[in-house]
Amino acid sequence: MFKSFSKSKPAPSDNVVVFQSVSGAAASDKPQAEPQPPFELRTPEDPKLSHWLELKSKLHEALLDRLNLSVIDKVERSELTREVAGVVGQVLKSTGEALQGDEFNRLVEELINEILGFGPLEPLLADPSVNDILVNGHRDVFVERHGVLERAQVRFRDEKHLLRIIDKIVSRVGRRIDESQPWVDARLEDGSRVNAIIRPCAIDGPSVSIRKFAASPLTMDKLIEIGTVSGPAASFLRALVEARMNILISGGTGSGKTTMLNALSSYIGERERIVTIEDAAELQLQQAHVVRLETRPPSPLGTGAVVQRDLVRNALRMRPDRIIVGEVRGAESFDMLQAMNTGHDGSMTTVHANTARDALSRLEQMVTMTGVDFPISAVRAQIASGLHLVVQLARLSDGRRRVMSISEITGMEGDVIALQDIFVFQKQGRAETGEVQGRFRATGIRPKCAEQLIAAGVEFDPAAFRSGEA
Repeated sequence: MFKSFSKSKPAPSDNVVVFQSVSGAAASDKPQAEPQPPFELRTPEDPKLSHWLELKSKLHEALLDRLNLSVIDKVERSELTREVAGVVGQVLKSTGEALQGDEFNRLVEELINEILGFGPLEPLLADPSVNDILVNGHRDVFVERHGVLERAQVRFRDEKHLLRIIDKIVSRVGRRIDESQPWVDARLEDGSRVNAIIRPCAIDGPSVSIRKFAASPLTMDKLIEIGTVSGPAASFLRALVEARMNILISGGTGSGKTTMLNALSSYIGERERIVTIEDAAELQLQQAHVVRLETRPPSPLGTGAVVQRDLVRNALRMRPDRIIVGEVRGAESFDMLQAMNTGHDGSMTTVHANTARDALSRLEQMVTMTGVDFPISAVRAQIASGLHLVVQLARLSDGRRRVMSISEITGMEGDVIALQDIFVFQKQGRAETGEVQGRFRATGIRPKCAEQLIAAGVEFDPAAFRSGEA
């Protein structure tokens, strides 16, 4: 592993033994509790933090001089920990730097993260409470927990350090980022979605946005439990999916559209063939018969791009029972509507919009941008006949994600798409804790699709539509 020990197993040196007695767990094979940070982060310019980062940078360079990088991935982490602890001990002893046991353990762990992983980002990626990681230059790192942004207690040594981590992320998926292509979308091995942008487009320095991939998707039961949707509304949604209604999920950024799409897709039967189409694969369907398609960016020469419209057209030739598009953003909306109107019932997709009515307007705009010379009345007729329901979500000011409305498309009234709310969330002020208070209620309107649900043999409770709390 280390160049000086590449042919035989290294004998324990005096330096390693000394630091084993000081650090205890640093060279142990047994799992250890996560050590406490050696300092309290007060500001990004904390002098103690700056010293820590400088020390880590020097040790990292020393390790790179001694590591045999060609075999590093084949070495057990416990053995790598012992070897790194030994080198760290030698360097610290030569410089007269003294560290306590927990400080030493943390230093070794962070150096291993630099070698094997993504440096300061590793503890945030491992933290299950973190949903998003947002790096605004090398000094400022923020995370989102439970819908609330907060400053993370990590930072990069300098811009060069951050650029090295960005390059490590994108190179693992065969992408590149430089002045000629200053932004990139990538996906980590666990499925987390990454966007990075550098100078000259990022004026204040490189920026990284990571949307973490949940190890297990939230189920509809969990969404009911945390208050995203009510029980009767969730039962209605389940009936819609089982009856093969076409559903559009709408909401702003971070409102939970993909989470809802995952939850709804769980009601699709095991005997159905599902084709999913995404810009960056995020859906976590649990069925056995799923074909996942993903777009491809252009090559450095500007060729070879595969867009969502290409994949939607190809999916129609794959004998799908249902087509699920992660998000419609452009010309693929026309092909999606064509599929919904030509026998591919039960399809679902998402769109960025603030209200259900805005979602339909956005679809209109996207279809007209395809260059197809259709009158707007014909486009609206396609939307009205192809889509059945719009599920509107929002992230409220307290960070909670809620279903704001479930609206049915009932057809056309003149040149306007007729839309009626079946369930809505009514805000009722804020609690002293800052939590937005409110309740789900049925509007009292019996959905027009109720007859279709009955014809499809799907069970639902008609009493759920009576006006009042749902």
